[in-house]
Amino acid sequence: MDQVNKANMPVLDHFWMPFTANRQFKAAPRLLAQAEGMYYTDADGNPVLDGTSGLWCCNAGHGRKAITQAVERQLATLDFAPTFQMGHPIAFEFASKLAANAPGGTDAKLDRIFFTGSGSESVDTALKIAIAYQRSIGQGTRTRIIGREKGYHGVGFGGISVGGLVNNRRIFPQIPADHMRHTLDIERNAFSKGLPRAGVELADDLERLVQLHGAETIAAVIVEPMSGSAGVILPPVGYLEKLRAIADKHGILLIFDEVITGFGRLGTPFAADYFGVTPDLITTAKGITNGTIPMGAVFASREIYDGLMTGPEGAIELFHGYTYSGHPVACAAGIATLEIYEKEGLLTRAADLAEYWQEALHSLNGLRHVADIRNLGLVGAIELTPREGSPGARAYEVFADCFKNGLLIRVTGDIIALSPPLIIEKDQIDTIVSVLEDALKRAS
Repeated sequence: MDQVNKANMPVLDHFWMPFTANRQFKAAPRLLAQAEGMYYTDADGNPVLDGTSGLWCCNAGHGRKAITQAVERQLATLDFAPTFQMGHPIAFEFASKLAANAPGGTDAKLDRIFFTGSGSESVDTALKIAIAYQRSIGQGTRTRIIGREKGYHGVGFGGISVGGLVNNRRIFPQIPADHMRHTLDIERNAFSKGLPRAGVELADDLERLVQLHGAETIAAVIVEPMSGSAGVILPPVGYLEKLRAIADKHGILLIFDEVITGFGRLGTPFAADYFGVTPDLITTAKGITNGTIPMGAVFASREIYDGLMTGPEGAIELFHGYTYSGHPVACAAGIATLEIYEKEGLLTRAADLAEYWQEALHSLNGLRHVADIRNLGLVGAIELTPREGSPGARAYEVFADCFKNGLLIRVTGDIIALSPPLIIEKDQIDTIVSVLEDALKRAS
């Protein structure tokens, strides 16, 4: 595919694009015009294999008619209704269905659902719930949140504060937070297949920060079970279990950011299920509606919910919410999405493909510029050696080359990230790796 035909190109001046080098993009735009199944179609009618589930969100692939029909019915029935001191049936219905599929099963009791409009909103909501809960149980001095280097938790002020990507934090004020070290250790764990073996001791950073700040000041620790946006950074074997134990020891809540890993990405419904570690709060978005209607949700434990249900019965227990919390059309899309996941077994399908996916990705080991390959479930990353004086340029060149040849990948710095829809077939995995291999060989 060459640069988009000018006859098919809209005026580009007015849309200030997010997380985009706007001048670079508008000089050579890449426009997606349609989507169905595993493929986009660009503005000139060329197919583009989706190697990224859109933006980690279209887990069931594109153009799912059941979701379209559910949204259409809901728009015709009830397009919007408030959820401030009011309610509408479908929000309660969707919350009940999510609760029935909650991480950790019924014993975990992570079945109290607070709806949001995005992953960023889910994170800020979880942080506020954590601080409010600590206050409600007489721990009002616990206002600090612990995050992790290279963590990505959206772009709200809370999310950038606990996140560990410097460009997100550089110019904005932040809430009280501190950070554990990240778990990326290429020197010891390069080309690991699945979870890296070295690094469990990094969980002790939480203990170190307790000693620095005092447990009585720390409300919660938030981590992605698998860091996606920073370039598929995996937890070492035993790391999350150790983090849970340290948090319990000091009365600190554990929050899993599962905006990416939720809804089948690792071959289980949630990463909490994959690792067998139950947090106190889980943030979700993206796959909750298959990316069709913006929505997110926080799964909270009953203990946290009940801890906030105090005071006079007429008092608002948590002074927080959004106009679009539990939006009826988003709920309709979410229910239809859950039904597709269940009917097609998509919440566990990645487990069946994980080994094939792993071997296909690691076949690229040995190619020039490839410094590391990481994988888990249906997620993969290929880390490239940076070009001297131009960090990120080599991966961007591969990204543009792949798009030109009919494959959508994602790059962050010099890391290529892959997260295809869970409906992918083995021959499409082969195509992804083949196109990538050719692009890597061409990269200067």
